[in-house]
Formats: sequence, structure tokens, C-alpha cells
Amino acid sequence: MTSPEAGAAPVPMTERAGARLVALDIDGTVLLEDESFSPGVESAVSEAVWRGHIVTLATGRSWEATHPVLVRLGLDPEFVVSANGATIMERDPAEETGYRRHTIETFQPAEVLTHLEQHLPDANYMVELGDGTRLFTSFMDDWDLSRPNARQATIAEMKEHEVTRVVVVSPDHDNGQFVDFVEEMGLHQVSYAVGWSAWLDIAPQGIDKSTALEQVRGMLGVPRESVVVMGDGRNDIQMLEWARDGGGAAVVMGQAVPEVAECGSFLTGDVHEGGVAQAFARLGLAG
Repeated sequence: MTSPEAGAAPVPMTERAGARLVALDIDGTVLLEDESFSPGVESAVSEAVWRGHIVTLATGRSWEATHPVLVRLGLDPEFVVSANGATIMERDPAEETGYRRHTIETFQPAEVLTHLEQHLPDANYMVELGDGTRLFTSFMDDWDLSRPNARQATIAEMKEHEVTRVVVVSPDHDNGQFVDFVEEMGLHQVSYAVGWSAWLDIAPQGIDKSTALEQVRGMLGVPRESVVVMGDGRNDIQMLEWARDGGGAAVVMGQAVPEVAECGSFLTGDVHEGGVAQAFARLGLAG
């Protein structure tokens, strides 16, 4: 893989003719389960940015869990999508993290929480507020609850707040059962995606990664056909279809389930094989 020469300056924004907007999912795409990078990701991203492309992240993670990955990749794009599209962060050097919340989409979760509690009384629940605060019923490592603005709460208290997302994990279901179970519940008043495990992620109605990325694309003035997205999960489906249907590239990681794989432009290697780096090379972004 060709790397930028030491000390070489990146291509200025004003000279980015043909620049592409590249949005990467994090878990299962950029990162392995142990939080290490998929092989070749760092150098591929670095070269793509050096060539003048706009590389950002579009993730289901909260901003607080997204920012460290952005730093590790050496990225500082103008906009970053988190919370499955419910939050768009904008670069702002005056802020401690270098970013401020540009767009926050919230909803009142009382009705959906009541509905879920009736169907899943033994599940673990977490909600995220617009300022990043997390309220949870039971501690789970995957929920990044070690930071100061996370605390235990009852479902009744959760119902009192406007939230950007509701996350439900059901230990009583395997993944296949859970997908069917959630479909039968009929959550029509919200947007939702089921993860690899029995994990349900709920966002405001009509909000997902694609809606946020369309806003970002418009603000940056990037043509639809110049968009590239890469993902592996069910919460990436809308993003993949949006990119593909707009004439861009929708890259699906090799380990994706069939219902995700069929939404892409092409399948790359899995996350352990360096699928992102392979796709960057195939698309001429790096390598």
C-alpha cells in the first residue's frame, strides 16, 4: 500500500475535485471485538485523507464512545454521525473534544418503554439523553457505563426524559428468535434495528444513519454518487441502501448476515481479514 510521504500536506479542501465522502461503521467494520483495528484500517484511512477524501464515522455508538476511535484513527472530519443518526457532531476547536452537537434528534420513550416492558420484563434497558447522559437498569460492559454521566435508574424514570435512543438486551433470546420476536411486537412509532445478539436499538421515528449522512452530504456539498459507506450490521441497512441507490458505493463486510449483504454494492473481506482496507484499495481510495 502506498503511503503519503513524511511531512506531506493533505490535499486542501478547495482542490478536492472528485473527493469522496467515506462513512465507516465502527464495530465489526473498523474495530474487532477486542477494540483492536481491523488489519490495514489505519494506513488505508490515512492515505485516503491524504489523497483528499473526506473520511468520517457513522456509528450506533454514543459520541463519548465514538470520539476515542476518531482520535486513534487520526481523523478530524467536519461532521461525525453517532447514536445511529440521532446525533451529528460538528468540529469546533473551542470544545474539549474538538466537537459540538450540531443536530440532536430525540423522542419521548414512555409509550415504547411501556410496550417493551410488557413483552420483555426481564430484559436490560438503557436510554441515552441528548447531552450524552446514559440511564440504565442493569450494568453491562457493552454499554460503556464507566463514565461520570452514566447512572442506574428505573424504567419509570427513563420515561420522564426525552432520549436519542433506547437500547434493550434480552438474555432470554438468541439472535434468530429475537429478530422474529421484535418484528411481532410491531414497533411502528420508532425506528429500530436488531444487532448481532439479542440487542434492540431504537431511534426517533424516521431517523437512522442514512438520514444523518444525507444531511452531512448536503452540508459538505458532496454529490450522491461520490458517497462511500461501509458496514456490517442490521443498523447499517438504510445507510447501505441510501448510498447504493444514489449511485455511490455500499460496501458490506464479509461476515454480514444475508439480509445485510444483499443491500450492498459489493461484499469485501470480513473484519478479521482487513475488509475495509481491501475495499479502500478496490475503490482507489488507498493502496
